[in-house]
Amino acid sequence: MLALLISAVLASLGGRSWRKEISIATAVSVALAAACASVPVFQVLAGGGILQFRFPWPVPYGEFFIELDPLSAWFLLPTLLLSALCAIYGVGYLWGQEKQRALGSVWFFYNLLVLGMILVLLARNAVLFISAWELMAVSSFFLVTFEHERESVRSAGWIYLVATHLGTGFLLVFFILTARETGSMDFTVWAARGIQNPQMAGTLFLLATVGFGTKAGFMPFHVWLPEAHPAAPSHVSALMSGVMIKTGIYGLLRAFTFLGTPPLWWGWCFIGIGLSSGVLGVLFALAQHDLKRLLAYHSVENIGIITLGMGVGLLGMNLNLPVLAALGFGGALLHVLNHALFKGLLFLGAGAVAHATGTREMDHLGGLLKPMPWTAATFLIGAAAISGLPPLNGFVSEFLIFLGALKGGISTGGETAVPLLALIAGLGLIGGLATACFTKAFGIVFLGEPRVHSTKAHEALWAMRLPMLALATACVAIGLLAPFAVGTLKPVLANLAGLTLETTTENLGAASGPLNLAVLGSLAFILCLLTLVLIRRSLLAGRAAEADATWGCGYVRPTARMQYTASSFAQPLTHQFRWVLGTRAKIEAPSGCFPDRAELKTETPDLCHGNLYQPGFLRMNWAIARLRFMQQGHVQLYVLYIAVTLIVLLAWKFR
Repeated sequence: MLALLISAVLASLGGRSWRKEISIATAVSVALAAACASVPVFQVLAGGGILQFRFPWPVPYGEFFIELDPLSAWFLLPTLLLSALCAIYGVGYLWGQEKQRALGSVWFFYNLLVLGMILVLLARNAVLFISAWELMAVSSFFLVTFEHERESVRSAGWIYLVATHLGTGFLLVFFILTARETGSMDFTVWAARGIQNPQMAGTLFLLATVGFGTKAGFMPFHVWLPEAHPAAPSHVSALMSGVMIKTGIYGLLRAFTFLGTPPLWWGWCFIGIGLSSGVLGVLFALAQHDLKRLLAYHSVENIGIITLGMGVGLLGMNLNLPVLAALGFGGALLHVLNHALFKGLLFLGAGAVAHATGTREMDHLGGLLKPMPWTAATFLIGAAAISGLPPLNGFVSEFLIFLGALKGGISTGGETAVPLLALIAGLGLIGGLATACFTKAFGIVFLGEPRVHSTKAHEALWAMRLPMLALATACVAIGLLAPFAVGTLKPVLANLAGLTLETTTENLGAASGPLNLAVLGSLAFILCLLTLVLIRRSLLAGRAAEADATWGCGYVRPTARMQYTASSFAQPLTHQFRWVLGTRAKIEAPSGCFPDRAELKTETPDLCHGNLYQPGFLRMNWAIARLRFMQQGHVQLYVLYIAVTLIVLLAWKFR
């Protein structure tokens, strides 16, 4: 953390003549800091105990108390990896922009964002946690508004800033009430004493769900994601989507460690949030035309999948069924890591496309497979992984959640089985829609004939390609080493759900057999496919290659006008869910025997933004305007307001 802070300060002090050097030096410092920090992370995950550090801090109720336990170490794993890779990618992504804008401030806030996330995951004092939370929020705001000369970027930045501070308001109340109940601001004291009052525990659970859920992107608190992620530079989008929103998931899991045994309705609540976020997130993603906006809605979808796993884990803790707790929380935790890998990969791939073509609109792209083969191959791996297809990492974590719900539905009956069966159906629907969505994304962008913005496309720089290759390799490795990846969860589950290592090993073993079969079946399929490719190549080796027209239907000279657009490809599915999406369509149907023009254009505004938040804030603005008479511009009057407020507070305190 000290290395990140020093690097940030040096980057901000760098002169204009050292812009490229600043980018390279800062990226190297982030990578080295992440490499050093990974040593204790792996030690703790390997069973090396808990590391603590305390330092006197002259802040009321505050203490610089940080601790590295298995839960923090698990979340630090993707944070450190993606921070380093995104920094390296950022050097290539920002290359050439040093002539238009200063880059020192960008790297300054990038380092502060990484520092803030690390400190959030390590903080064990409420005041320190909120301070780190604010550092993370404010630094990411300045990164989102990097291209602040565009009005849409400024609007996205303000939406994000307002949303994150509304969530922080709920967290402040959450921390104050918890401190009042336990008599301390120390997380270790909270975990030891717990919340004895069930009503207060329920209130704190709801406050934490809203406060942390706003950062995570729960529906309907997600409205900042589809605005902020497209506005930010792509390496920042990858970092925010891959790991920053997971600090909300971490906060919820940390809260569970001191809120006591969860009632049954907590699990139902999380399953409901997970289903709504997962299904609606993928539906809205399917209707998007902006590639990064599509990926932003898929963040909402995958947070929903993680929440489903947490719901299964909460049901397991309430019903005292260790297999549910282990598989539910295990699937959620593994999906935290997996989502960081494939979503980081996809955002970096989208950034490479935007960098090479100058647009993110899928209807203006096409045929990028030939000029950008590396980007296309890695994007395809990420698309298959996020769709939950074996033998990639997304399949493994979703399978754990699915298996946990299936075992819970069989072992429990009545009202408990209903939400678990709904989870199974919802997870299947999410997977199917995600596959359709990324078939659209990959097909429209990389296949077919080039459209106007694709004609001058070029492959990304190696500084951008190497992080994408590293993430793609990790997606494949976790999928092929699924039993080993699941086994690494044992100390984390013991720390989170209070299970012994023996119990965790036994219950995670329920997934080992099916996962081994899935991995072996996938490897057999890949081997057969490679064999067929080699046979075909050997059969055609002695034949001369000739070019000829494509057979049938006059398809002799294909053009981009003959291809699907993003709107037309998704229209059959979005039409089925039009009552949810509220898609507005502009259709110009062909007419006459020889029509020369036809057009289909759709627009799907965010349901919660247009129908919930925007009307609410407009009414709030109207109400606040009625109080403007109190703002007279006289300092004496403002001092009087402060004095009256202090008198009222003192009277309330000593009543």
